[in-house]
Amino acid sequence: MKPRDYQLDAYWMPFTANRQFKAAPRMFVAAKDMHYVTDDGRKVLDGTSGLWCVNAGHSRPKIVEAVKKQVETMDYSPAFQMGHPSAFRVAERLAKMAPGDIDHVFYCNSGSEAVDTALKIALAYHRARGEGQRNVLVGRERGYHGAGFGGISVGGIPANRKAFGSLLPRVDHLAHTHNIEENAFSRGQPAWGAHLADELETRIIPLHDASNIAAVIVEPMAGSTGVLIPPKGYLERLRQICDKHGLLLIFDEVITGFGRVGPCFAADAVGVVPDMITIAKGITNGMVPMGAVLVRRGIYDAVVNAAPPDMVELFHGYTYSGHPLATAAAEASLDTFEEEGLFKRAQELAPYFEQAMHSLREMPHVIDIRNMGLVAGIELESKPGKPAERAFKTFLKCYEKGLLIRTTGDIIALSPPLIVSKAQIDELVGILGDALREVGRD
Repeated sequence: MKPRDYQLDAYWMPFTANRQFKAAPRMFVAAKDMHYVTDDGRKVLDGTSGLWCVNAGHSRPKIVEAVKKQVETMDYSPAFQMGHPSAFRVAERLAKMAPGDIDHVFYCNSGSEAVDTALKIALAYHRARGEGQRNVLVGRERGYHGAGFGGISVGGIPANRKAFGSLLPRVDHLAHTHNIEENAFSRGQPAWGAHLADELETRIIPLHDASNIAAVIVEPMAGSTGVLIPPKGYLERLRQICDKHGLLLIFDEVITGFGRVGPCFAADAVGVVPDMITIAKGITNGMVPMGAVLVRRGIYDAVVNAAPPDMVELFHGYTYSGHPLATAAAEASLDTFEEEGLFKRAQELAPYFEQAMHSLREMPHVIDIRNMGLVAGIELESKPGKPAERAFKTFLKCYEKGLLIRTTGDIIALSPPLIVSKAQIDELVGILGDALREVGRD
């Protein structure tokens, strides 16, 4: 290992136990295809696509070259009152890929910004239609919608909310869909739980009145909270209730977008067309920060047509919306997905991945395994008085053995790049199984 030419103190790391990490740092210095390289020269198999974002594998040549070429040609273009061709090309491609009549794209820089943008568009839409009183936003318990104040308000992970005082007013939450007693070790979408969507109509709408509710936002598959798979019929039922009462339905597909569950979007996988889709992560294969909101035509028309023709229709945006480097990376990423048939590949690999994941069922302390596409969650029984300890010890063991996994509480999440091979899936399961056995003996 080379001596470090940097100190650790100045960097306040996100979502990290800083003192614990800095006592025994884990450093990556390179990445290629399915592997990272550590600062001591070890290869680590990427079982999490970086952070759910490197869907086509690391440092793919076409994407690298596109970003290099763009930075040499034009480093930045103003996002307000000016445009550049790549932003329009990417928007056109995304509109063609999106389901139904979702055909407009509003750019931002992350999933967190995409969620805040979608919530603001929802409020602007109702106001443009003369229903400005529709300002109640409905999220879901255990939902993760980024780290902005809008996202943590509609989100439902207590640790993300408790330290920050007043959040957005007029927000409510549906119950989450996770129930081990009913759905443990389900393969794909569980059979039990569609009725949980009815809470929107039986509790939340009567409490607030539909005339005051703007939108409902859910992750089709809740990733960051521990891979919660939607019950069969659940999302379809939410769509029906929203249609009945004039509520907008927003799918947060920051994780599920771009082949993670098979088709390009989870909306396609479950056959439900939402009113908006938030995206980020996979759109640029994680190479350059980028996010966007995909919007149905009627929403765009209502907001735009309600304003005078020479006025800004929506007072919202970001300095780096549609940044040239981001759109260059997005174009090359979409090319890579298409040319290599990665979405179809994910669908074809999913049954093998499912079987491999469920082979870990008899490992110590495993109380549930669930999967959808190339995503799996393995839930461990928590140690009394020490929640999350077993999963984090497993994370450390896997890292030592050459595998990157992700944990949240006592749940292990796996989401390898779509280029993963069957042999690498076997390697992943082998390392994880060894780690679970060793932690189980502690």
